[in-house]
Amino acid sequence: MTVEQNVLQPGGAAKHQQTFLNQLREITGINDIQVLQQALKDSNGNLELAVAFLTAKNAKVPQLEEATYYQTALPGNDRYISVGSQADSNVIDLTGDDKDDLQRAIALSLEESNRAFRETGITDEEQAISRVLEASIAENKASLKRTHPEVWSDSPNPYDRKRQDNCPVGLKNVGNTCWFSAVIQSLFNLLEFRRLVLNFNPPANAQDLPRNQKEHRNLPFMRELRYLFALLVGSKRKYVDPSRAVEILKDAFKSNDSQQQDVSEFTHKLLDWLEDAFQIKAEEERDGEKPKNPMVELFYGRFLAVGVLEGKKFENTEMFGQYPLQVNGFKDLHECLEAAMIEGEIESLHSENSAKSGQEHWFTELPPVLTFELSRFEFNQALGRPEKIHNKLEFPPILYLDRYMHKNREITRIKRDEIKRLKEYLTVLQQRLERYLSYGSGPKRFPLVDVLQYALEFASSKPVCTSPVDDLGASAPAIGTMPAQTSPSTIEQQGPSSSDVPSTSPVQRSVIHKPFTQSRIPPDLPMHPAPRHITEEELSVLEGCLHRWRTEVENDTRDLQESISRIHRTIELMYSDKTMVQVPYRLHAVLVHEGQANAGHYWAYIYDHHQSRWMKYNDISVTKSTWEELERDSFGGYRNASAYCLMYINDKEQYLIQEEFNKETGQILVGMDTLPSDLRDYVKEDNKRFEKELEEWDAELAQKAQQEKLLSQIPRAPAPSPAPVQAGEPEYLEQPSRTDISKHLKEDSVQAINKALAEQEDRGPEAIMDTAIKLEYTRLLKLAQEDPPPECDYRLRHAIVYFIQNQAPKKIIERTLLEQFGDHNLSFDERCRNIMKVAQAKLEMIKPDEVNMEEYERWHQDYRHFKETTMFLMVGLEFFQKKSYMEALLYLIYAYQNNKELLSKGPYRGHDEELISHYRRECLLKLNEHAAALFESGDDQEVNNGLIIMNELIVPCLPLLLVDEMEEKDIVAVEDMRNRWCSYLGQEMEPNLQEKLTDFLPKLLDCSTEIKGFNDPPKLPSYSTHELCERYARIMLSLSRTPADGR
Repeated sequence: MTVEQNVLQPGGAAKHQQTFLNQLREITGINDIQVLQQALKDSNGNLELAVAFLTAKNAKVPQLEEATYYQTALPGNDRYISVGSQADSNVIDLTGDDKDDLQRAIALSLEESNRAFRETGITDEEQAISRVLEASIAENKASLKRTHPEVWSDSPNPYDRKRQDNCPVGLKNVGNTCWFSAVIQSLFNLLEFRRLVLNFNPPANAQDLPRNQKEHRNLPFMRELRYLFALLVGSKRKYVDPSRAVEILKDAFKSNDSQQQDVSEFTHKLLDWLEDAFQIKAEEERDGEKPKNPMVELFYGRFLAVGVLEGKKFENTEMFGQYPLQVNGFKDLHECLEAAMIEGEIESLHSENSAKSGQEHWFTELPPVLTFELSRFEFNQALGRPEKIHNKLEFPPILYLDRYMHKNREITRIKRDEIKRLKEYLTVLQQRLERYLSYGSGPKRFPLVDVLQYALEFASSKPVCTSPVDDLGASAPAIGTMPAQTSPSTIEQQGPSSSDVPSTSPVQRSVIHKPFTQSRIPPDLPMHPAPRHITEEELSVLEGCLHRWRTEVENDTRDLQESISRIHRTIELMYSDKTMVQVPYRLHAVLVHEGQANAGHYWAYIYDHHQSRWMKYNDISVTKSTWEELERDSFGGYRNASAYCLMYINDKEQYLIQEEFNKETGQILVGMDTLPSDLRDYVKEDNKRFEKELEEWDAELAQKAQQEKLLSQIPRAPAPSPAPVQAGEPEYLEQPSRTDISKHLKEDSVQAINKALAEQEDRGPEAIMDTAIKLEYTRLLKLAQEDPPPECDYRLRHAIVYFIQNQAPKKIIERTLLEQFGDHNLSFDERCRNIMKVAQAKLEMIKPDEVNMEEYERWHQDYRHFKETTMFLMVGLEFFQKKSYMEALLYLIYAYQNNKELLSKGPYRGHDEELISHYRRECLLKLNEHAAALFESGDDQEVNNGLIIMNELIVPCLPLLLVDEMEEKDIVAVEDMRNRWCSYLGQEMEPNLQEKLTDFLPKLLDCSTEIKGFNDPPKLPSYSTHELCERYARIMLSLSRTPADGR
């Protein structure tokens, strides 16, 4: 890395030691800095070898002098927290020593890695980074060979891939590259960074430049990055393909290992490669002055390390890029920063004679773009694998960094001391409050104010002279002649003998307590325990004491709580004065990871500074978001998602997000106008190719439509039935046409006509029809108003019941009834034929302005949709009961989606959403368990079958469960399924199984809620309305007899 720096060691070989030490601490969980430094030294700066050394069972703990602790912080030394190229250094020869095999292997590996670096110019760190890239490309190629590409490949309809208005363009995941999309989108939306990339011109003598493979990589990568950024600006596609840029990254390294690496390493290296490319250009353009690298100016800052080592003070200026922060043990970003800025015993900084060591960091120069890496992974030595930290960590949208600036260090130290004093006092107050709130010496403790209240209630109860057992014996049935109006106090005083008690009536029925049949406690028993003997004087003194003590405790508790609140408020406002809010940084992007340590999915929340809103960039999906959604997904503590990288920008440096202006007109440049001429031509060519796709699609559809039109004009033999079914509709569904009313209504119509004839036999057809319609409507209204059991859904019997329950307009119901009585099926005898003709005549007399036919069609279409949903539900439940979960799942998916659409129009438009959701969820869980069992078998065919179930059935369904955040049971089910597969991480298995698991997990952990491709809806059988009602009743009755598994 070519940046202005103070050298760490003679020769200028920058080891970036602090970065590596932080990463080693994070991965291994070892906090001893001496052990970590020795491992890093023995491995010659190679992280993987250092980890292997530290985690090996027979590794010995190296013993170091204490002076090694602060070796990099002594005057004359420097260190990096940012990324950088690893320089060549001497190999530590351990082969001649009497150490174990691991030490000798490390030495041999170091010798091999240094020889490779000398030959290729590529470091081991860079080779390690290529592993994921190669896995990504392999995944991309493998995805093209999938048997069922409809879920993961592009939609064949180019209009599904067309960009809507000025919506931001997404990036296609070309195989485990969601990390690439998240990082690139975050940088692209920094307008200053975008301008630097778009306006980058390769050096004039580029053909002479590549002196080694490293430089040969940078310029082609910059070229592809410019093309990619240009497409993100002006493409007409919804998303673009970054494969060419990823291919160059992959080709830059050679490795046969496909082990997953930390994404932060890619971010480091990405900026490293960009810096190298800009440095080449800067060196070419320098005019006697030291070249300035715009990447360094944008992303790198400096801090001053002020410390004490064995009583000796030192100060050292150091450069940093991405700043690492520990998450574990902290609740918010400021706590993380405070801990990162102070190492060791800070009291030693103010003591001349202290033998302790400690240091503080103070920012002297902050970069315009400040990036924090949140260390959310640690190595579990007991399990022998890394684990993710899911702790909640809050961060603000505006971060004031004044307290960490070197110019404010004196006032900050004073405030830190004051906060420390307040926190110590706060701890004392909280301990005192806890004694009031948890009073007692036993395992169960209670608030002291409640204890005093209970004692007061006990003392105030009316005294009794007998024990509780004797009192129950006194109320035995032997006193059946006791008068009902006898006073309780007299009974308590006299005990069992009640013969001398005077009675107010010669014949009284006694009050008998029936403990098993009577829910109320009888009035002759006290409600609470009471003291046996207490005088009025004693009670008065005791009540006075208890009242006074309770009031004192309440006052003390309130005072403590108010004091604690005041201290919290004081601490919160400690840095809120005007002098400490002069360095504001605004949150620009949050990069989020969901999953476990070994696998997961990445996406980004990026702030649109001009629209003042958050956007969610999830591969090809770019959607509007909110701060509330960002909090839920990024803070952690909720599911397995949390932020791993925060990008803040200097809120006073408006050039970072400022639009470009035309120098002549002063107007804002947008879209294609912001591109250089070469990139503008490149994007135009790509847009022409996409427009050609759209034209070819339109021509294909037009050709199909023409073919269908020609086929429809071919004369066909007349249909045997005068009631044709409309094309594309299931046969059992009723159509809103008088020539196509389902035949099952014939019986209902005939019954209504016969009743009308019996009442008005001598009347004409019109009067009889009016009476029949009224009778039929009364019958249907009664059905609509009933509250039947689940198996009897009267809406399936008649559309009018559905209309009434959903408050359809009166005109819609009247026309539907006329359609029923005007149906041709009533022409079987003279009387019905006459009524049918009257109904048809009335239908023809209805004027267009009397009934809105579009609304009429919509109501009947909704009813057909309801019956279709019922069929999906019914068939799905039948398959579920037969344990045919694969077949059941697709029916239940469409039942749920259709039902959700219906319920959005009204609560009685569809079925019980919870019921459908439950069985859809159960199908997925059972299929997931079945697929996991197949995977665990280890048999190639079984494993492949299990993964097919996951890829083709379960993974496409997960967005359906995640899209509704209110369905907590669905979210829990998704987490259960993911955890089931994540539990295999770290387990010993065959290499081919490990490879398949690594290939599959990113798809499972993709938390995108974008609904991906599905097959066409399954075909529904044809049933009459009577058969439909019968089958529906049968399946619902069987469900009522089956446990709902917690539904």
